[in-house]
Order: sequence, then C-alpha cells, then structure tokens
Amino acid sequence: MAQGTSEGGGKGWLIGGGVLLVLLLLFIFQNTAEVTFKYLAWDFTLPLWLGLLITAVVTFLVGQLVVMWMGHRRRRR
Repeated sequence: MAQGTSEGGGKGWLIGGGVLLVLLLLFIFQNTAEVTFKYLAWDFTLPLWLGLLITAVVTFLVGQLVVMWMGHRRRRR
C-alpha cells in the first residue's frame, strides 16, 4: 500500500461534504426572511441567506485575488 493512502479514504470527504450540506440547508431554512440591502443608490430585497451567500462569495473571490497578486509580486522580485 502506498504511503499516505488508506482504504476508504474517499469516504471521509463524502461524510464531510454531507455534514456541510446539512449545515448549509439548516442555515438557509433558518434565514428565509426578506431583507432590504441598500448600496449607494440601489435597494435590493433578497432573502437573508442569499444576501449572506453573495457577500461570502464576493469576499472569497477578493481574498483569492489578493493572494494571487501577492504571489505575483513576490515572484517579480
């Protein structure tokens, strides 16, 4: 058997993904209230879970861009 592998190693990812899915569904069902987001001159009415999800995705993407930019900056030196 190769080092660092074990039988059924893929099942851990499957179980972890299932747990995350259940937590995500609980989060969505508990945050269904409609809320109004005001940004500059625009008003958006969305379910709270969707507004939070959009915020999390945008934050993740900006973080990834910063990490890529810092890596590119280090390589140039």
